[in-house]
Amino acid sequence: MNTQNIALIFAGGTGQRMNSKSIPKQFLELHGKPIIIYTLEHFQKHSDIDGIIVVCLEAWIAHLQKLLQQYDMDKVMSIVSGGETGQLSIYNGLGEIEKLFKNGGDEVIVLIHDGVRPLINEKLITDNIKMVMEKGSAITTSAAIETVAIQKYHSINVINEIIDRSDCRVAKAPQSFFLNDILSAHRLALSEGENNIIDSASMMMKYGYELNMVDCEPINIKITTPIDFYMFKAILDARENAQLYGIE
Repeated sequence: MNTQNIALIFAGGTGQRMNSKSIPKQFLELHGKPIIIYTLEHFQKHSDIDGIIVVCLEAWIAHLQKLLQQYDMDKVMSIVSGGETGQLSIYNGLGEIEKLFKNGGDEVIVLIHDGVRPLINEKLITDNIKMVMEKGSAITTSAAIETVAIQKYHSINVINEIIDRSDCRVAKAPQSFFLNDILSAHRLALSEGENNIIDSASMMMKYGYELNMVDCEPINIKITTPIDFYMFKAILDARENAQLYGIE
């Protein structure tokens, strides 16, 4: 099967939990480079990625365009405005991919990824593409490393159930699908008035699609809070020091 492998990067967050009122979290800099660029570089450098679509806050599109030029991100085919919710933002990006590839004869695989999830690697992207080609979907997960408790009644501070963590996985990203499948699920959701489903994995499961797991390391974090940002910094600094002293 011939495929076009397209990364769809969601960079539409406002950074409310980051307490960065002046700049969205995806544009915060570490060592002089914005988080969104750290993320995009993985897809830019991967030989099997044929193109990148970025969904961005409309007010920050011009800024992102300058960054793409500065860092030579020539695989980025288009930047589209986000919607009112994450679901609607992803749908905007999928619609752009559909327009760009409507006359193509190849299957299109879409790797949906968070712009603020920069600690992925080449193997994880490869594994996502391979899993979609083999089984039709790929959900990046890592093993739960702490006890998972369920609170069914939010009005009272009582734990109702403890789940065996060996049965639990944490869903992360990329979350990858054939374009026609994920678009069909989105359109079905919209036809039912659903516009705020939490992520693509949840949507695909809701509409009966099988979710096939791809394993990743726990460090594949989403930078949402200041603690996440400092974890990212610590990991980058540790990697840099390891290379400097020949540990790796």
